Amino acid sequence: MTDREDSHSTGQGDGHSPDAEGAHPGGPDSGGSGPAAAAPGSPGPGVSRRWLFGVSAGAAVAGLAVGAGGTAALRSDTTAAGQVWPRSAELAVGADRAGAPVVAGLHLQFGADAAREAVVSWHTAGSVSKPVVRYGTAAQGFGTTVAAETRTYRDAKSGIEIQAHHVRLTGLSPDTDYVYAAGHDGAAPELGTLRTAPAGRAAFRFTSFGDQGTPTLGKTDGAPVFSPSLGYAVPTYVNDNLGSPFAGDVTAGIERVAPLFNLVNGDLCYANLSTDRIRTWNDWWANNSRSARYRPWMPAPGNHENELGNGPIGYQALQTYFTVPDSGSEDFARGLWYSFTVGGMRVIAVANDDICYQDAGSSYVRGYSGGAQKRWLEAELAKARADRGIDWVVVFMHQTAISSADKFNGADLAIRQEWLPLFDRYQVDLVLAGHEHHYERSHPLRGDLGTDTLTPKPVDTRTDLIDTSKGTVHLVIGGGGTSLPSNALFFPGNHCRVVTAVGDVNPATGKKAPVYVLEDAPWSAFKDAEHPYGFCAFDVDPGHPGGNTTIKATYYALTGPTSDLTVVDTFTLTRPRSDR
Repeated sequence: MTDREDSHSTGQGDGHSPDAEGAHPGGPDSGGSGPAAAAPGSPGPGVSRRWLFGVSAGAAVAGLAVGAGGTAALRSDTTAAGQVWPRSAELAVGADRAGAPVVAGLHLQFGADAAREAVVSWHTAGSVSKPVVRYGTAAQGFGTTVAAETRTYRDAKSGIEIQAHHVRLTGLSPDTDYVYAAGHDGAAPELGTLRTAPAGRAAFRFTSFGDQGTPTLGKTDGAPVFSPSLGYAVPTYVNDNLGSPFAGDVTAGIERVAPLFNLVNGDLCYANLSTDRIRTWNDWWANNSRSARYRPWMPAPGNHENELGNGPIGYQALQTYFTVPDSGSEDFARGLWYSFTVGGMRVIAVANDDICYQDAGSSYVRGYSGGAQKRWLEAELAKARADRGIDWVVVFMHQTAISSADKFNGADLAIRQEWLPLFDRYQVDLVLAGHEHHYERSHPLRGDLGTDTLTPKPVDTRTDLIDTSKGTVHLVIGGGGTSLPSNALFFPGNHCRVVTAVGDVNPATGKKAPVYVLEDAPWSAFKDAEHPYGFCAFDVDPGHPGGNTTIKATYYALTGPTSDLTVVDTFTLTRPRSDR
């Protein structure tokens, strides 16, 4: 992976930073920050943040959204001859020239301070000139221009080079709506909106799931099959990245509940399994940019992000497409673990392939950080718990410490050995994982039962209201769209298979064979055996000084022919505020 600043630096469009307060849509369908109420003068509850494209005549965003008539809104007053970005391909491509690569995979990420920092990213298959973002508040329009930093990787399987363009937005105003356009010379720009997080304790919503894949077809299945209607043989296409149509439905579901941000708990698109890794990533972005351009999608790396030959440890594609907060790690591990702050919550992503016993990626990389990730994690947890402005600590990752499924991946003992003592020591409230392709919830856990598998110890068995100052709740949310669900594989009763070691390489799989130990699972509080697909939404209520703060969690399963959202599990987490 290489880093370079684009040689065509772009200056400020109007010479000042946009910091006026924008509209504040609220409510579950608003695209705002969850349960907060709408501010005076803003669109009311139930109005999408896309409404903001029409909120300001000065921004002329409504024109931008429908055609070239609004392109003047993207004109920088300082550019020569009033240069514009056309919105239509006809204006970008003429008979004497080809168009530049299109803006693909437009998406957002939060910076370390989600109230004031964000990154706008997109990618191209080929070099482009002057990649920039133009942005401003809903009231001010596209007044500020920032040049992109471009990073590249060359896929080891296909030889294709991908260029990812990242624009860091800093000095933003908290709890404010922004509009932005991303693009480069010769191509139509793509538009999005961003709502920054609140600064300090406030209400907001976030969502989470893992193990998605794509809803597309990626390879032919066997020989062509004769079609009587056509009179000749035609190929049959199948999905080759463990995806399904539900991978698209989950994304639509996320948009229906409109979180401030979304956490993806690893195994994004399974490109390491696919015939064409570049196409698989492109398909994943095509599916998810319709959400990720409006709200940050923050990833944790899964074993299927490990792609043979792509970087020293296989994660170069993930590391190129995303720019997440810096954790100070070495370059080869950049972006694999990180943290960011939203309101009174610290969110921490960890990379479990570094510690897990199971051999499940394209290469076995256990121990690649040499303990650096664990040292960082302990320091990060200690810092969060010492901060009187932080109430909640949420960790998201891929492989899990709990699972009641038989004949699947199972729980990994290494997580219990390496992470869970830290989670206990620093009172982590909530752990979100995937890897197992079902939904399951634990009781609050603290310590272990003294077994060889370090069976987590439940400290309470109440399932509706849970005090996380007494124990950590773990969720497996691995039904993001994969075609291999595990919800039908639960043990009768409460049992768990734990990976305790690996043996020699199995010639049939090319993987080190896992060594399993069966344990009782008194930690299991809820499991959904009926529905293979779904996601969780979390509504944070900051409470009042001197009192408690809460998170209401809702697991939505996709049901019926139109993937309706059906509530399957609800519970509330509570803990004393740290300023108490």
